[in-house]
Amino acid sequence: MINLSVTKIAEIVQGEVIGDSNRIVNNVLTDSRIPVSGSRVIFVAINGQNHNGHEFVYELYEYRDINVFLVEKDEVNYSLCPEASFVIVDDTLQALQKLAVYHRNRFAYPIIGITGSNGKTIVKEWLNQLLSDEYQIVRSPRSYNSQVGVPLSVLQMDDHFDLGIFEAGISKPGEMVKLQPIIDPSIGIFTNIGMPHQENFDDIDEKVNEKLKLFREVNTLIYCKDHAVIDTIARENTLLADNQLLTWGQNPEANIKVRSIKRLESKTEVHVQYKQQEFNLTIPFIDGASYENAMHCVATMLLLGYKASDIEERLKRLQPVAMRLELLEGINGCSLINDSYNSDLGSLAIAVDFLMQQKQHDKHVVILSDILESGYAPEQLYSKVAQMLEDKGVDLLIGIGPEISRYDYAFDIDADFYTSTHEFLADLKRRELRDSAILIKGSRKFHFEQICSTLERKVHRTILEINLNAISHNLNHYRSLLNPDVMIMAMVKAFSYGSGSFEIANLLQYHRVDYLGVAYTDEGVALREAGITLPIIVLNPSFGTYEVMIEFNLEPEIYNFAGLREFISVLNRVGVSSYGIHLKIDSGMHRLGFLPVQVDELLDIIKSTNSVRVESIFSHLAASDEPQHDEFTKQQIEIFSSVYDKLSEGLGYKPVKHILNTGGIERFPEAQFDMVRLGIGLYGISPTQQDKLMPISTLRSKVIQVKYVQPGETIGYSRRGVVEKPTTVVTIPVGYADGLSRLLGNGNYRMMLNGKLVPTIGNISMDTTMLDATGVDVKEGDEVIVFGNEPTIADMAKAMGTIQYEVLTSISQRVKRVYFQE
Repeated sequence: MINLSVTKIAEIVQGEVIGDSNRIVNNVLTDSRIPVSGSRVIFVAINGQNHNGHEFVYELYEYRDINVFLVEKDEVNYSLCPEASFVIVDDTLQALQKLAVYHRNRFAYPIIGITGSNGKTIVKEWLNQLLSDEYQIVRSPRSYNSQVGVPLSVLQMDDHFDLGIFEAGISKPGEMVKLQPIIDPSIGIFTNIGMPHQENFDDIDEKVNEKLKLFREVNTLIYCKDHAVIDTIARENTLLADNQLLTWGQNPEANIKVRSIKRLESKTEVHVQYKQQEFNLTIPFIDGASYENAMHCVATMLLLGYKASDIEERLKRLQPVAMRLELLEGINGCSLINDSYNSDLGSLAIAVDFLMQQKQHDKHVVILSDILESGYAPEQLYSKVAQMLEDKGVDLLIGIGPEISRYDYAFDIDADFYTSTHEFLADLKRRELRDSAILIKGSRKFHFEQICSTLERKVHRTILEINLNAISHNLNHYRSLLNPDVMIMAMVKAFSYGSGSFEIANLLQYHRVDYLGVAYTDEGVALREAGITLPIIVLNPSFGTYEVMIEFNLEPEIYNFAGLREFISVLNRVGVSSYGIHLKIDSGMHRLGFLPVQVDELLDIIKSTNSVRVESIFSHLAASDEPQHDEFTKQQIEIFSSVYDKLSEGLGYKPVKHILNTGGIERFPEAQFDMVRLGIGLYGISPTQQDKLMPISTLRSKVIQVKYVQPGETIGYSRRGVVEKPTTVVTIPVGYADGLSRLLGNGNYRMMLNGKLVPTIGNISMDTTMLDATGVDVKEGDEVIVFGNEPTIADMAKAMGTIQYEVLTSISQRVKRVYFQE
């Protein structure tokens, strides 16, 4: 809570004020999509690479009662918001950062700053677990470590806390110097260095030097001396003396010497020497990353004066940090958001925002446990929670725990309270939780995984995991290739290329694409019924479905005269005029569309009626991703442009013009026109820029049986799998009914099992596949990656002799989709 007047904010950011300068601001908002309203909020309109916040000022003023705005010069018509206060600056991002620097300097308690290529968020969350008995900690929500995320994190600081832990990430030179005064850490942690975001740096040395700028004012910098490049550059840094470096590792020159590491079945035992004492530590994880993250925490605790015995005891209690929100299919038509690993105000706000994005349900429910170690007195804490849930529009709270139940009077929304998870589950049979979006958010001690397990619909042990962050990344990559004001139509036909329907559409609506494209009317109806309000184009409208399209405000692609006349007839029958249609032109693909010679007849029909209005005119490229056909593609673009000009002249207005698909966006920027159609690229597959995209899908399964088969025996139908040596055969519950091609059987494809690629053996069955796991330490329940990072969808497509589109769209809808967001 910043608690500043508009006058003071203008003074801090060196801005000019229009409107009432005496208003008091408590909260800062940078994302117009977050459901926050009220007179004490200032909206900072950031003009970013892919979004311009100024476009939403009037909407926030008119519909959300926000009346204080930080804006850039000449970006807003102030007369449209006559009762608002504006602080006007040259650069709103710089102004937000100045405001955060001012706010940071109001507090004298110590701050731990964390940077590095990996592990920042884990180290931050583990330090919170380890130190919360003694400290009231304010920290970055999840991984808020960007140029916008860091100031928003620091603006959470207030007098209730006595320690801050903030992480900082950079992607190019010049960014860390802006974040340093915002965090201004007294203790620094440099986790490690690697290749992420390397593309904007000349080499690793430059990236290390840039990251070290966060620590120019620290009292102590902690890092692993085994990372030679970090150690060399840190020791050469003229701003850091040797006594400011606290190093750990197996290097004999480290301050905290790791004498031995022993990895056991479920834990790592470490023998450590620090100064004159030696002690043993038990880290309840076995992977190398967890060992490294835990040792950063150990070094920090030693610096803060903790005894070795206390560190040893607390390390044993470390809990995994769930880095993502999972969206699952629930019972009774519900959608579940599983965030049951912890509960605090910062992460609660993020999780509720994700909940409110789920437009497929009218009712939004939060199941929330007691919030532990918040830094606030209980009554103040639950008043804040109550206000947050009310502001964001939550319909029902189910509070679980003695503390939240004690302060039930703080909640004005519909709410039920239980003192324990057991009590809630015992009552669940008598509850009516159905057709709702449900957020499950709780501290680990309440074992909310039991609630998630009870409410989740059990369908299949094979799941297709969809990374919503990857879709957002891919969308923003293609946005970065577009000229200003070029619109995007996102293709969500064919179950969003096998990835889901409303789940993907919700995300795209949240990111404000301009249109959605579906293949058939029933796909569009399903999106409307799930709360999607974006314009939707139906690319293959069928005769007999036009009335339904009109009922659900779906706009048809019109590609022949029969369809045009039929749609006009239906519009006349139901008494609708100026209904939006989209004309498809056949510029050379010869699949669907009006030929250039048909333009005059087409114009005659459209001009003879007031029933339709042409919203867009478009065509489809046949080979935009294949350089050998570039001359043909250019010819298509020329033909289409000529037809468009003739049609728009005849209509007397200019409909939206579009021809580019994913390959076209990448290779023919001169033909972006008014809109582009983004399809397979959104889902992480690119004809020419695969290295710029993130894969969105991982198909996971489980070993359901392990068998040891002797030479001479056979595996599967038709006895195609012949065993020639003692063989370990495992069975997984995925087969051709799930979309796994039979072409992948008999050793033609390999899947990842416990870190090793193992081949198929025998024919693939309808519901199962067998793998040759000889030499792999395997047991029932172990995970198998069918495709993901390794092997990839491209690997599977190659083994099948097909394209990646087919792999994605072939995954059966009986395979459960699990959506997650970091």
